[in-house]
Amino acid sequence: MHETAIPQQYCILVSVLEKNQPSHQAMEYLQELAFLAETRNLITKKTFTQKLDHPENRTFIGKGKVEEIKAYLEENPVDFIIFDDELSSSQVRNLEKELETTIMDRSLLILDIFLKRAQTAQAKTQVELARFQYMLPRLTRMWSHLERQRGGAGTRSGSGESQLESDKRDIRAHIDVLKERLLKIESQGVTQRKHRDGVARVALVGYTNVGKSTIMNLLTKADVFAENKLFATVDSTVRKVHMDGVNFLLSDTVGFIRKLPHQLVECFKSTLEEVREADLLLHIIDISHANFEDQMSVVNNTLIELKSNDKPVILVFNKIDGLLDELGEQGLEERVETLRKSYLTKDGVSAVFISATNKTNIDELKETLKTQVELVSTSSHIRR
Repeated sequence: MHETAIPQQYCILVSVLEKNQPSHQAMEYLQELAFLAETRNLITKKTFTQKLDHPENRTFIGKGKVEEIKAYLEENPVDFIIFDDELSSSQVRNLEKELETTIMDRSLLILDIFLKRAQTAQAKTQVELARFQYMLPRLTRMWSHLERQRGGAGTRSGSGESQLESDKRDIRAHIDVLKERLLKIESQGVTQRKHRDGVARVALVGYTNVGKSTIMNLLTKADVFAENKLFATVDSTVRKVHMDGVNFLLSDTVGFIRKLPHQLVECFKSTLEEVREADLLLHIIDISHANFEDQMSVVNNTLIELKSNDKPVILVFNKIDGLLDELGEQGLEERVETLRKSYLTKDGVSAVFISATNKTNIDELKETLKTQVELVSTSSHIRR
């Protein structure tokens, strides 16, 4: 995927932690936020954390922490300050006044990444709609920031108070246009999916950056974009697969992530129709990640929201090469055996342990997939 080069920019990260939040979890969340920033081509200069019973109404963080950040900025200017939570418009306004630096929250950062990554007309429309819905109650400098970054979408660029209502009308008008456009695209998608009746459908699901697109390429010999960045895949990709006389459709979908902006969840439900209509799910898991069980929970909760948590599932524990380096061959075997007997694989759920990068145990994955597709193909799941 070609991305337009932009000048190098720098940021600092800010996170408010719960009083009893484990330190390792707080570190993981900050690492994920830094990875998001890196995906947005930002270099993280420093991180600030603060434990609070509840965020401050005015600036989200306490006054002392604001002063600490301000002192740092006097010696180390950056382009953005990124918060690991969603901020209100007043909090952004107050923080930008105090710190004199552009403020982004986690939701805006993710939206910004999606804007760069979307390729198809449907994904572009969904992200634009999510962006406008997010920005409508937040007509601050963040709006001007996105307009400059993305070239705008026809709204007036003035940010004066006198234009507030005019800008809101413009945004609402764009929301209406985008909703109509999305309805037309979705109706075309429904028609296309009807032509697939009688063919088993398999959907890849998982947390972002667990290797779904790499596995898609291995199983289909397709050329699906795969990169070690969050949200490398935003669009759904569907491919026909022929495997030893067994035919099915395999779809790759956008990765899930904690605190995914609800506007994106809503807008991408149509793209995730591939998940809802699937007969079998391949839940891809990065077994080398320290908190992969938490990531599994995020995915499972999203599947519940999509009313797709009752489908047959194959758990695909990917990146075992990372554990091999850490534990050695015997340690890896013991870890795999423990997982096979754990609650994760209860109720007869199939589990396969692979390395998509090194192509380890791919034949076992294919055989398990073939067997499960044959099972669902003879069940009532398949619409004929």
